[in-house]
Amino acid sequence: MTFWIVISLITLATACLLSLVLLRGRDSGEPAAAYDLQVYRQQLRDVDKDLARGVLQEADADRIRTEISRRILTADAQAQAATTGRSQPRALTGVVATALAGLVCGGTYLLYANLGAPGYSDLGLQLRIDAAAERAANRPSQAAAEADAPERPDRVVEPGYATLVDQLRDTASKRVDDAQGQALLSRHEANLGNFAAAAKAKANYIRIMSGDVEARDFGELAELQIMAAGGYVSPEAEDALRTTLTLNRFDGGARYYWGLMMAQIGRPDVAYEVWSETLAMGPEDAPWVTAISAQIEDIAFRAGVDYTPITPGSVAIPGQNPNPDADLAGPSADDIAAAEEMSTEDRQQMIRGMVESLSDRLATTGGTPQEWARLIGALAVLQETARAQAIYSEAQEVFAETPEALATITAAAENAGLTQ
Repeated sequence: MTFWIVISLITLATACLLSLVLLRGRDSGEPAAAYDLQVYRQQLRDVDKDLARGVLQEADADRIRTEISRRILTADAQAQAATTGRSQPRALTGVVATALAGLVCGGTYLLYANLGAPGYSDLGLQLRIDAAAERAANRPSQAAAEADAPERPDRVVEPGYATLVDQLRDTASKRVDDAQGQALLSRHEANLGNFAAAAKAKANYIRIMSGDVEARDFGELAELQIMAAGGYVSPEAEDALRTTLTLNRFDGGARYYWGLMMAQIGRPDVAYEVWSETLAMGPEDAPWVTAISAQIEDIAFRAGVDYTPITPGSVAIPGQNPNPDADLAGPSADDIAAAEEMSTEDRQQMIRGMVESLSDRLATTGGTPQEWARLIGALAVLQETARAQAIYSEAQEVFAETPEALATITAAAENAGLTQ
């Protein structure tokens, strides 16, 4: 109610001010002829003074008076014409002023009714967070988003390539359990811009592999779903992103799309936090760095953050390991095989050092399912069965909501003889 009172007063004050200007008309002051009359009358008085002092002769004084009198008559006629000229019609002015006031008041209300949010009260931070959570829970599904997505123009491809893709589709439809065929179909459907079909094939590939997949597989699935939905992050894409980040929290592409989702549901504060960390992680030539750099300033404004440009790759993130599989801290099968040539004591010391390093890192910063599986296998080699069983139990709790990751860890436990 306070809002309407304030806005009404401001609108009425503006309308009254504009109407008053019209009603008063234009006041330009006295005409120039009135000033000329004052000058000429003063000149007449000066002629009489000069005549009294003997400066002028009577004949000259009469001639000057005649000339000044003529000018006075002309100036007086001009002043009378200016005073009695056409004035602003008051009736018409009143009508225009009333119409203007109505236009200002009515136009302001109509604009707010169409562009504003009548009846929408001010929202505190917690209410905004709750509204974002509700919006996230009720947002359209992947199928609905794909149905509403704008049509894309067909890509121009060579007839031979299109024929090969048709053959691949036919083969993949007959061999529904062929993981390699589904992976190829997903890649080529994406090349043709058929992102919905590509996402379906990628989902089939993940299903067929039964957990023997990596973080990037789920990241690719999420990206295909998002592209099929025209840039919208659906609940299904969110699930794929969540799995990706569970397997590898440093996946830059997944982090970019996670921030995009937060921006879409009304949480620019979370989006800015995720994007700023991702941008700082770099690397500078990563595709997600370009995408984030183009949008982060606007997200910072929406989040109420005083944005300071971030140099990609300039900040070291604690526990960062962008490619976990490239530098696993535990002993690999090759490491253990090479250790067979050492003495028993040296071999045990080498393996134990690797195991302890990996164990410490998983306990402090976490890691991928492959790292947990490697630790379980290494402990089994060291014949520390009880400890391996404890690590296995902990891993089951960590990845309880990620069946694909849990399958990798369970397979390692079975190889170590922990599930018998």
